[in-house]
This record gives sequence, structure tokens and C-alpha cells, in this order.
Amino acid sequence: MIYGYARCSTNETKQDVARQLNDLKGMGAREVYYEYESGAKLQRPELSKLLGHVADGDTIVTTEVSRITRSVRQLCDILELAKEKRLKFIFGSFVVDCTGHIDVMTEGMLKMMALFAEIERNLIIERVKSGIKCAKAKGVRLGRPSVTVNDLPKKVIDNYEIFKDGHISKKDYAKLCDISRPTLNKYIGLMTDR
Repeated sequence: MIYGYARCSTNETKQDVARQLNDLKGMGAREVYYEYESGAKLQRPELSKLLGHVADGDTIVTTEVSRITRSVRQLCDILELAKEKRLKFIFGSFVVDCTGHIDVMTEGMLKMMALFAEIERNLIIERVKSGIKCAKAKGVRLGRPSVTVNDLPKKVIDNYEIFKDGHISKKDYAKLCDISRPTLNKYIGLMTDR
């Protein structure tokens, strides 16, 4: 059986796995697991499901090594599992066949690809940190904009007295205003501080 695995680091509003899914179908994947998680994260639900589901002799296809992991250590663990289960991996056009004896050069090349994926991730982190530091130095305020009492939704303000008088619970108040409890707690804090 040929399984596919696709991954993007951020959610579907910012990144899309559609290209990967299309490529994996073209590589013969019958069943595809995909998720929006960091490649450096060791515990990823869909990858764990896939690795737990594959049987001896199965094939896993992915568009590149960095989709499976951006950690050399995790790749080594996955490679050991592949040897145990006699799996075949296809990373784009690079084939790693663990159904028999995997040659040293192929294994070394795969680990080098994982190392470059890990280095790339670390460089991205450094660039982001540098960009944040630079923005802060220029006086740019980062994060969500601060909320004041004047910014609160009308429903929250209109129903505050009913809540304060004990006629509705906090749970009902949040439901009535169609907001989460943590958001309501923040809004209540703003209204009591004025």
C-alpha cells in the first residue's frame, strides 16, 4: 500500500497543502495523512497515526524530507522504524528502500537532507527573532492591538448589569454574547477597572 504524508507549518488560512496533496496522488498515494504542524514538533497526530498504521512492505511518499521532519534525531527514529517494518520512502524523486539492506550512502544522504532541513528551520527562527528585535527597536508595537472599554461589543456592555446583579451565570453571559469565557473574563476586567 502507498501512503502519502503532507504537512504545512501554519493553518490553512496562511498555507495550503493542496499542492502537496496533488503531488502525492501523482506519486501513487492511495491514502494521504496531512496536518498543519511545525516540522520540528516531535509529536504530530497525523504522522503518528501514519507510522502506527503502516505495515511491513508499505511505501510512504512525501514531496520532500522536510515535510516528514526538520529534525535529524526524529528522522533517525523514523528510519529505524522503516528498517523494522521494511518500509519504502519516496521523498520527491529520492527513494529510500528499507525493504532490504539500505546502503550507507543512501542513509547518509537522507540524514544530510534532514540536517539541511533542520538548519533551514533554525535560520528561519533566527531571521524572525532578528526581525522582531529590529521592529521593537523602531518602536513598532507587536501583538494584538490593546482593547479598551470603548472597543467592547455592544452585547457585552448591554448585558453586564444583568450579569453583575446575578441574574445570569458567566457561562450564560458568554453564550449570550457569543464569545469565549476567557474573552469575557478580559472584558469584565476592563469594565470593572473603569
